Amino acid sequence: MRPEEAERSRSRNRNEKSDLLYSKNESKGTRVIPTDFRLYKRPRLSYIAHSRTYILTICRTASSVGRTGKAPETHFMSGTHRNGTPVYKRIQNAIRKRIDASELKPGDSVASERELARIHKVSLMTARHALAGLEREGVVERRRGAGTFVATPKIHFNKLMSYSEHMSSRGLSPRTRILVAKIIEHEAEVAARLGLPATSSLVKIERLRQTGDDPFALETCYLPAREFADLVKAPLGRASLFSTLELDYGVELAYADEEVDATAAEANVAELLGVPRGASVLRIRQVIYSTTGKATIYGVGFYRSERHTLFIRRFR
Repeated sequence: MRPEEAERSRSRNRNEKSDLLYSKNESKGTRVIPTDFRLYKRPRLSYIAHSRTYILTICRTASSVGRTGKAPETHFMSGTHRNGTPVYKRIQNAIRKRIDASELKPGDSVASERELARIHKVSLMTARHALAGLEREGVVERRRGAGTFVATPKIHFNKLMSYSEHMSSRGLSPRTRILVAKIIEHEAEVAARLGLPATSSLVKIERLRQTGDDPFALETCYLPAREFADLVKAPLGRASLFSTLELDYGVELAYADEEVDATAAEANVAELLGVPRGASVLRIRQVIYSTTGKATIYGVGFYRSERHTLFIRRFR
């Protein structure tokens, strides 16, 4: 037998064996692709949309799949709950609900990654992602070798809001103690910050911010007395300064220029904030402008560093 005829004979034998393999297994409801195939179609890319989650899949299909006209089924986990909420968000929401209902309080232990994965029937990676997100938000804190615990609430300065609004947004009940509310003069530096002549009269309002009996911050605000003299009589122990300006004076605040640094607490600041003298505190000096672009408030605040964080988004 010639060499080329021998090769054709071997090829026919292989094909017959392959067909026999298909016929035997198709009767059992399964398909087997012969292992000696060497020709493959080029990779096919497809995007699968599933509950707002987009998954890029690469399918390599052997040319023999044309026998049935079907490609092998692809199974995947979308990481999305039936109601459209990502699974890690569902875990986070469950933890937040327990905190809001006081089932979990600051310092209490939170279920471990493995426990959360078991309870919610998700992967360990998904549970880890959920806890990492809560840690970034300051909801929980993770202690190496000890576990994950509910964090003491912090105020996040990432939006121009009154301090009362900031505290309420973190689920805290704000209290304000008015220390000073009066008209002052001869504060040239403050007047300059507000774009006023050095001899201008100013409203000075100094407030201690608390939740319960726990002091959080000491804030002093200055405003032009010519426009806001009646603020010294306003019930700012109960009402927000921002809201009072908007409702009583028609002044809507728009943006602020701020200087942020760390400083050592002087004796009076340390006493009011309940920290040791010389302790590091966060200091924020800001000029707040109205929607007309006019400097309306100059404020200086001292904040307990362990209770506050400042988020900054930088663009390139």
